[in-house]
Formats: sequence, C-alpha cells, structure tokens
Amino acid sequence: MNKWLISLAVILPTLIEVIDTSVVNVSLDHIRGSLSAGLDEATWAITAYLVSNAIIIPITGWLTRIFGRKRYLMFSIILFTVSSLMCGLSGSLASLIFFRVLQGIGGGGLQPISQSILLETFPVEQHGMAMALFGVGVMFGPIIGPILGGWITDTWSWNWIFFINIPIGIISCVLIWMFIQDPPYLKRIRARIDYAGLFLIAAGLGCLQVVLDKGQREDWFSSGFIVWMSLIAACALIAFIIVELRSPEPVVNLRAFKNRSFSSGNIIMFISFFVLFGSIVLIPLYLQQLMGYNAFLAGLALAPGGIATLIAMPVAGKLVSKINPKWILITGIFVSAYSSFMMAQFNIYTDFDMVVRSRFIMGIGMGLVFIPLTNLTLSTIRKEEMGNATGIFNLLRNLGGSFGVAFVTTLLVRRGQFHQSRLGEHLHSLDPHYQAGLGYLSGRTGMHTESATGFIYQNLIRQSSMFAFSDAFYISGVIMICIIPLVFLMRRGVNNSGVSVH
Repeated sequence: MNKWLISLAVILPTLIEVIDTSVVNVSLDHIRGSLSAGLDEATWAITAYLVSNAIIIPITGWLTRIFGRKRYLMFSIILFTVSSLMCGLSGSLASLIFFRVLQGIGGGGLQPISQSILLETFPVEQHGMAMALFGVGVMFGPIIGPILGGWITDTWSWNWIFFINIPIGIISCVLIWMFIQDPPYLKRIRARIDYAGLFLIAAGLGCLQVVLDKGQREDWFSSGFIVWMSLIAACALIAFIIVELRSPEPVVNLRAFKNRSFSSGNIIMFISFFVLFGSIVLIPLYLQQLMGYNAFLAGLALAPGGIATLIAMPVAGKLVSKINPKWILITGIFVSAYSSFMMAQFNIYTDFDMVVRSRFIMGIGMGLVFIPLTNLTLSTIRKEEMGNATGIFNLLRNLGGSFGVAFVTTLLVRRGQFHQSRLGEHLHSLDPHYQAGLGYLSGRTGMHTESATGFIYQNLIRQSSMFAFSDAFYISGVIMICIIPLVFLMRRGVNNSGVSVH
C-alpha cells in the first residue's frame, strides 16, 4: 500500500487538530462580543478544549486496543468534524464550551495514532522521514494557527475558524477508510475496564490543565479555586500512578518508563516544548507591548520559525539514518539555546529583522531536535506497545507547552515587578541622573514637572518589562542547555523484530 497516501490520510487531521489548539486565541474578542460574554468566561472555550484533549491523549493506546485502531480513528475524526460544525453554529457561550469539549475528545487521539501509524508504515531506516512528516503538523500548527485564525476572523467571522475543519475532516475520513488497515498484531481485546484509572487520569489531568491555563489570570495560589484544583490534580495523579502500576490491565502502561531511552526522551521533549511554546508566547507579547506591533505583524514574526522548521525536519530525517542521531539532537539543543540567548539581547530598539532571524534559528534548532529525539525515544519500543508509548510521548509534549506558557507569563509579571522596584529606587530628588532628565524634559520640551515625571515613569515601566523579557529568554536558554546530559542516556535503533540495537 502506498505509504505516501497513508501519510496524507493521517497528517491532514493531525495538522488541523494541532491548529485548533491555538486558532481560537486570536478570535476571543470577537467570540465574547458575539456571544455577550466576558473575557474570563470566553477563555473557557480554550481551556475546555485543552482539558478534554489532555485527558484523551494518554489513553489512546488503550482505546485502540478496545475498539480497534481504524474504527477508533474514524470515530475520532467524525466527532472532531461534527463538533467543529456545532462550535461554528453555537449561539451561546455554554454551547460553544460544550462542543469544544467534544472537539477536544475527538481530536485527542489523532496525534498519537497518526504517529504510531507512520512509524509502522515506514521501515526503520526511514523513521526519520516519517517523523519529519508528522512534525509538519506538530511544529507548524501552533505557529500558523494564530495567523490563520486572525485572517479568517477579520476576513469572514470567528465561526469560520471551525467551519474550515469540515472539508478536511471529510477528506480524511475517506482516505482512512480506503487506505488504513489494522495490523495483525493489533487485535481488539476484551479487557476489564480500569474505572479507577480512567477516573483518576481524567480528574488529575483535567484539573492540572485548568491550573496551567487559568493560574496566572487568577494570581495562582492566592486564589482558592486554583489551590483546590492543584490539590485535586496532585492527589489524583499520585493515586493514578499507584493504581496503574498495580493494575494487570492498566489504562496507561507506565511500565514503559523502565525503558531508559523512553524516559529520557520524554523529559527532553517536555523541556523542548516548554522552551518552544514559551518563546511563541513571549515574542508576540514583546512586539505588541513594547514595540507597538499589531496582532498580524506579531504573528508574522513567528512565521519564519515555522518555515525554518519545515526546512530542517526533512534534512534531519535524512541525517538520522546516516549518522548518530544523538549528535543531531545535541546540535539542535545548542542551536535552540543559542536562539534563546539571542532573544535575551532584545531591547526596545530591536528591529523586525533581528526578531525574525532569532525565530528562524530557533525553528532550525527545533527541527533538529524533534526528529532525532522522536527516533531515539520510540525506536526501542515494540510495535505492540507503540500506541501506549506515543500517547504518553504526545501528552508530555503538550504538557511541556502548557507548563512553558504558564511559566513565562508568570515570570514576566514577577520579574517586571522586581525590575520596576529596583529602577524605581533611583527616581527621587537626590538622584543626579533623575534630576538631569527632569530638567532636560522641562527645559528643552517645555513639559510641566508633573508631565515630565509621568513620562519618565512610563519609560521606567517599559524598561522594566524589557528586562523581564530578557530574563525569561535567558532562563529558557539555560534550561535548554541543562537537558544535554540526558541525551547520553539514550540508546539508538531497533531491528525488525523490535529488539534494541546499540
């Protein structure tokens, strides 16, 4: 069977599902205005999708064993497509949130299943190219999503960000029905349903995603709601680990973490997407808050990073079969860290070219990270266990992005307050530089003393924010460098029988 047609069948729904994780963000103002909702209420349209998505991803392997992979994949795409239609037709916020939950449930299984199908369809020596195809959706989707969402919302209406999923969903269903078959080893099983595991993972991941998405907005643990969500998440996830390790038929097989390459690879993936999604959030904020860019131009600054990733991935896919993937991965980590350190040098006079150049370099770095990392992490996993492994791998990737966004947004606020306090120590009548600046503004520009003082204070706020952005970028680069030792714990390659080859 043509592996390229199979690739197209699974990549299309994966791309649109990943885009839908970020496409709504830029349309929130239009949505809340149309549905007469407040901004905090409207953000539940994003949170609802992320929560249901996070719950489904790790149990995808179990669901495919219960229902059959082709049947479950078809069901997921149909549910995703129909709920997309209903989201676009929603006349109230409550109905939009409800159908976003269903959309997340339908979309959650698409990434792990697509990845496992590609790894099966391509021979071991072509796994790098297979993951380059998969990476097109995973890496490019979050970048193109905000740009596409903004353009569609401005050109038509917010409803069309959901309607565009419908033709793609129909095409995907037809292709999957024609070209995807369940492999002989993946037989449907009659398993005892692990109700305790299902309940605990749903409660744990659901509450954790709410905490990450709402934490900064609610000022973290000063909010009773966030405290309770955090406690429930912690208790449920700890109990889930205990229950699953004792269960003979776990809904998520955590014993996969006994594999050293798999464990190390998941940590590296978590941190890589922690840094990547952090930068995707930081750059538009920096451009809009400090440089006066509009939303479209800020999104446009991210686009070259996606293009660079698309260039780097096929190159990395070819190289992993020719040289040790560890060296490609280490190179990618260094390049990504270097781009973060470049961003740490931004100031209030940085031009557009500098921003684009640093994003382009990060795109190359992430492309060089994703392909060898996926290859090293999953190449020692047997085919029978691939569905479970890809579910865990995709969950850790998504959680890394959520933690990264929560971390950098909180860091911006905290470090901004710190720098504002330190710089503000010099704004007093005895400081000669302050007096000189005040005198210059009053004498040369004719400003009143009060106006001059306000002008200086506004510049202090701007400088404080700039220092906070620099801190966030610098810390991201340091975090990226710290994962390099984990690369040397990984093994490489499997033969056709699934036995590890060193």
